[in-house]
Amino acid sequence: MSGRISLWRVVWLLLGTAYFIVPLAATAEFSLRAGGGRYDFSAYTEILRDPQFRQSFWLSFRLALETIAIVLLLLVPTAYWVHLRLPRLRPVVEFLTVLPFVVPPIVLVVGLLNVYRGAPQFFVATPQILVAGYVVLAMPYIYRSLDAGLGAIDIRTLTEAAQSLGAGWTPTLFRVILPNLQVAMFSGTFLTLAIVMGEFTLANVLLFSTFSVYINFIGETRATGAAAVTLISFGITWLAMLGILLLGRQFGGRHVQIGGTR
Repeated sequence: MSGRISLWRVVWLLLGTAYFIVPLAATAEFSLRAGGGRYDFSAYTEILRDPQFRQSFWLSFRLALETIAIVLLLLVPTAYWVHLRLPRLRPVVEFLTVLPFVVPPIVLVVGLLNVYRGAPQFFVATPQILVAGYVVLAMPYIYRSLDAGLGAIDIRTLTEAAQSLGAGWTPTLFRVILPNLQVAMFSGTFLTLAIVMGEFTLANVLLFSTFSVYINFIGETRATGAAAVTLISFGITWLAMLGILLLGRQFGGRHVQIGGTR
């Protein structure tokens, strides 16, 4: 019986691996086609030499960093305070953070334009307005990562111990709570990075050339180039995930202890 179970595990593992690997291999094979049965890296070199590729990528990456900073600044104190002092409001906060799942991005665009009507031109007429939409889209992922991280530690005991040693609210949050939330913040950071780098609707409707818009443009104009830029985007995303996982592993074992014996 155990042999049968092990065999089925191997079969399902192979099927799952093939489900992810086969499309990537087919895309890679197509991206290398140069006509006449030849294969080369001309599609990749053409994409990497394109100034618009670099501009759109760095624009999306910069917007992702801004979004991550703003969302963490908003939600870390909120999640901490809700867990510590306002547990009755937790369902309300969870409901508010779920709303981006049920509001279509096209509706979010119209709402942003109405909310920020009359705002300064340096905000409305530049890609910075996208950050406002990206913050909303990233809220569910960041909040749930933080909620799980806070639920895994005894924040009440940590807070009381820190305050008994004379620490105020700000030192307690930054020097006691945040070191224990590093893995949760890294997880939310990766999800936010992936969301912003791949978001298309907001940028396309507002007429900003982000990385996803560039990928769509290449897909409409160059077949092998579209396959190449897709794999490049996939590789960048996985490299970012690997970096975050390594950082999470490095800092995941570090916890703050306040007083007492080990």
